[in-house]
Amino acid sequence: MESFVNWLNGIIWSDALIYLCLATGLFYTFATRFMQVRMIKEMFKQMFKGKSSEAGISSFQALSMALAGRVGTGNIAGVATAIAFGGPGAVFWMWLIAFLGAGSAFVEAALGQVYKTKQNGQFRGGPAYYIEKGLNMKWYAVLFAIVTVLATGVLLPGVQANSIASGMSTAFNIDPVITGIILVILLAVIIFGGVKRIANVAQIAVPFMAAGYIIMAFLIVIMNFSEIPAVLSMIFSSAFGAHAAFGGIIGAAISWGVKRGIYSNEAGQGTAPHAAAAAEVSHPAKQGLVQAFSIYIDTLFVCSATAFMILITGMYNVTPEGADPIVNNLGDVSPGPDFTIRAVETFLPGFGAPFIAIALLFFAFTTIMAYYYMAETNLAYINQKTRRIWTEFVLKLVILAATFYGSVKTASLAWGLGDIGVGSMAWLNIIAILLLTKPALKVLKDYEAQKKEGKDPVFDPVKLGIKNAEFWEKEYIPEVPADKKSNNTLNF
Repeated sequence: MESFVNWLNGIIWSDALIYLCLATGLFYTFATRFMQVRMIKEMFKQMFKGKSSEAGISSFQALSMALAGRVGTGNIAGVATAIAFGGPGAVFWMWLIAFLGAGSAFVEAALGQVYKTKQNGQFRGGPAYYIEKGLNMKWYAVLFAIVTVLATGVLLPGVQANSIASGMSTAFNIDPVITGIILVILLAVIIFGGVKRIANVAQIAVPFMAAGYIIMAFLIVIMNFSEIPAVLSMIFSSAFGAHAAFGGIIGAAISWGVKRGIYSNEAGQGTAPHAAAAAEVSHPAKQGLVQAFSIYIDTLFVCSATAFMILITGMYNVTPEGADPIVNNLGDVSPGPDFTIRAVETFLPGFGAPFIAIALLFFAFTTIMAYYYMAETNLAYINQKTRRIWTEFVLKLVILAATFYGSVKTASLAWGLGDIGVGSMAWLNIIAILLLTKPALKVLKDYEAQKKEGKDPVFDPVKLGIKNAEFWEKEYIPEVPADKKSNNTLNF
């Protein structure tokens, strides 16, 4: 099984996907005129605007749901794995894919909003919807929906559950079976409560977990402040093959940095548009900007926190695949959470394992919640003509089973299955958003034009020549500002 998974990953995660991700991000960086730099202030403002409705959630809830999917075990174990197989230079390539990926994240989130629909009283949207409505390719949309249900409902939850179980076993000596049972019970309580419950849990848990983790990393960096110049020099020199020790593994640095960067921030993968489409906003660009900023939160803040903790304290090994060790500071230690645990231990002896175990619990559990919502949305797309309630129930049982299975399985198999899910979605979604570049750029241009006129932008797809944006054409009613509402009310 494991050899087959590795073989399949070799095909999906070939150099072609690596370069496609980089090229797509670079293309959107120039096509949007460096939107990820120009509009940072606007991104921050939009995070806290908007409110929820009966059909949709607020911008902040959508951000939290998207971050729940982005900020997971990849931010702890994934960063460590990238360093272990690609060296410190992999961190630079994670940063680069985050910067470039912010452009891709804007595009896919904006498209999710443009082509969203209202099903059974709730906003639904995502790649399957914009592939069908924007490209008129029903078969392609169904293919993406099926792949996503399998990836987020079956393949990916195990990665997160495995990290939680491993952390709990290391820190508190809890049997993985016990951890798996507890995870299943907690997850069942949340996912049987619907999207609103998922959003409510996410908006509380995500900011709390990210802030706590970043604060711990900041304290460790401050305690080792004199090491920062050397660490930065090592990251940049090894990223371009100039470092004496890591110069020969530049290919591994690029490959692992991009792979783990995409796994972590999910830019272009097609996951975040599901949460983005659920938001109640007046213009698709608003969620595009919010989701672009979420890439920075995930990679530049949380992933960097892990990387600096590991590199500053020297708690890492570097052994490229199929090669002899280049750095062996830890002996026979598997790449993953143990690197980060050792880093925290240098600052707070005896506290590393419990801290990372709790961080993984929050990070990974909220990610599994987000995976369920993505799987449910794509199942809703498949069932949009006829609602089959029993299929939703089966999906809940499947993701609960996948969570338990991942808790008790080996880490290597769990990560291999997760990589297949991420890579398959990325291939399908990146091709789709490239084909839909024109309407996405129209959305950004229209938003900026209305902002220059001093307006709170309102989306009109007919005016922009964007077809099949049915919700915006037929159902959306712009909110009238309070100062423009008529005071001449007739009483009967």
